[in-house]
Amino acid sequence: MTQPSLTADGHDHVALIRAIAQRQDRAAFADLFAYFAPRVKAWMVRAGSSPTAAEELAQEAMLAVWQKARLFDPTRAGVSTWIFTIARNLRIDALRRERHPSELMPDPAEEPESPMQADRVLAMAQQETRIRSALILLPPEQAEVIRKAFFEDKVHAEIEKELGIPLGTVKSRLRLALNRLRAVLGDLG
Repeated sequence: MTQPSLTADGHDHVALIRAIAQRQDRAAFADLFAYFAPRVKAWMVRAGSSPTAAEELAQEAMLAVWQKARLFDPTRAGVSTWIFTIARNLRIDALRRERHPSELMPDPAEEPESPMQADRVLAMAQQETRIRSALILLPPEQAEVIRKAFFEDKVHAEIEKELGIPLGTVKSRLRLALNRLRAVLGDLG
């Protein structure tokens, strides 16, 4: 037979848990809550939780006690051990969510890219060689605009400022150069 675990006002904790489990006895839960909630909150604060987080975790633990009362087995643990184990587990879960949110939901942008296959690398190198050869066939002013736009990744306004030519001229040189490159490269365009 287990020893009764009495509250400050003489209530048996095991009997309170049984009343909650069997009858959903709100008065029994109120007595259990009044006794354990402040103790769980104080333990959470001593363990490093902020007072607000400790209050939330204590309430969450006591709600779990209400919901899981039918699972309590007095032969396996005392009421206080059971309640503080629930509280400890909730605190651990909260810390995991706090410290490692990225582990809960990985960011697809942080996934490493798979290495490029050798045949793809070779094909890209061959395309680059063909494009660079085709640039030689362009008039120098068109080739320069293409290099700045595509190889230096500059926007039209930057090219306009760097070359000291009107924006319309930048756009027309790009259009003419692209048309010539398409004609020369054909299958790449």
